[in-house]
Amino acid sequence: MRLLKFIIFLALMITVNSAFSQSSSALKKRKDVINKEIEQLKKSRNKIDKSKKLSLNQINLLNTQIRLREEKIHTINSEIRMLDSKIISNTTEVKSLQTNLDKLKAEYAKMIQFAFKNQGAYHKLMFLFAANDFNQAYMRLKYIQQAGQFRKKQASNIQSTQVILKKEISVLDQNKKEKSSLLMDQISEKKVLGKDKIQQSKILTTLTKQQQDLQKLLAKKQKEASDLNNAIQSAIRKEILAEQRKAAERERLAAAAKAKLTKEKIPESSTTEKKTVIEAKGSSILASSPADAKLSSSFLGSRGRLQKPASGIITQGFGQHKYNNVTIFNPGINIKTEPGATVSAVYGGKVSKVIFLVNTYTVIIRHGEYFSIYSKLKNVSVSAGQEVQARQSIGAVATDQSEGVTEMQFQIWKGGTPVNPSGWIL
Repeated sequence: MRLLKFIIFLALMITVNSAFSQSSSALKKRKDVINKEIEQLKKSRNKIDKSKKLSLNQINLLNTQIRLREEKIHTINSEIRMLDSKIISNTTEVKSLQTNLDKLKAEYAKMIQFAFKNQGAYHKLMFLFAANDFNQAYMRLKYIQQAGQFRKKQASNIQSTQVILKKEISVLDQNKKEKSSLLMDQISEKKVLGKDKIQQSKILTTLTKQQQDLQKLLAKKQKEASDLNNAIQSAIRKEILAEQRKAAERERLAAAAKAKLTKEKIPESSTTEKKTVIEAKGSSILASSPADAKLSSSFLGSRGRLQKPASGIITQGFGQHKYNNVTIFNPGINIKTEPGATVSAVYGGKVSKVIFLVNTYTVIIRHGEYFSIYSKLKNVSVSAGQEVQARQSIGAVATDQSEGVTEMQFQIWKGGTPVNPSGWIL
């Protein structure tokens, strides 16, 4: 019974260790990625800082670096919490193994003591001959044989338990050393984070002093964003109008076929009625055909599993971002990449439009009712009307020559409304 409990205990211990290893490995992998991204951002910031020019990218990159460092500290804290739990678990295991080992040794000592007192052949024979009958003598003989085998098994259990105990003590010591190293790393990261926040404050102060230049720069950025947004909205409106006309034609043909059977005259819809249909159905008209409805559903089903359009670091998220008294709305996310990085379609669909604006390209790909949009490209390898597959290359990221930053913008729209892409990509 005790052996069975010991086996169950070992099985649970192995399961816990396996789960801990998997979780610990995932945290370490994420921490390595964060370290790599922080180093990339530092190199980009150094280039911008050397230019001595007023730049929103200075604060964006520094904000991203601060966010990543805070995430790294959070990851370290998670590792420490896991190690604390593991240390407690290992300490309990060591105590349990030690208790079990002590019991095994005590039992083995009693067996050795008994065997020593009855070790002679004479005593064994007397034990056998003292039996009342042949069956009892046979049972006593089996008992003597089993006692010897049990002693050997008990000795083996003691040895295996000692090996496991030694290993667990080693793991416990290693966990304690790893925790100590993580605590030192945590202290170091907090110091650097403090320096980054001081630098952030200095940059903001500098931007405040150069208020007029900042306002001009922000006005320029806002106009560029507004022009691009208007171009995207215009392209999507055309798609909605085109689909409305197709839907109206399908309805007309269906009505004509019905009229042919019933010999009724079906009046054509007026322009006003068509406009009402567009306003009433909105973007849902984009999924009115079976094929588009299927593609929309498939694209929506891939939410949270789409690969990023380009390998890099997200430097600005979706939504409003405030610079002093000016607020800029980002309808997507900005991804900082290596110069000339390849941009790929996140999902299969048809190229709705390719726009050239502010010396860069924007590609709009339709997925039924949804659109994925890729901006700030230096070149493109697709054209309007072309079918593309998921992960197919569609162009390369442009580099802002005035600041030396290579960054693209990625957006997802549902009909004529932008949605946060962060929840869609891995």
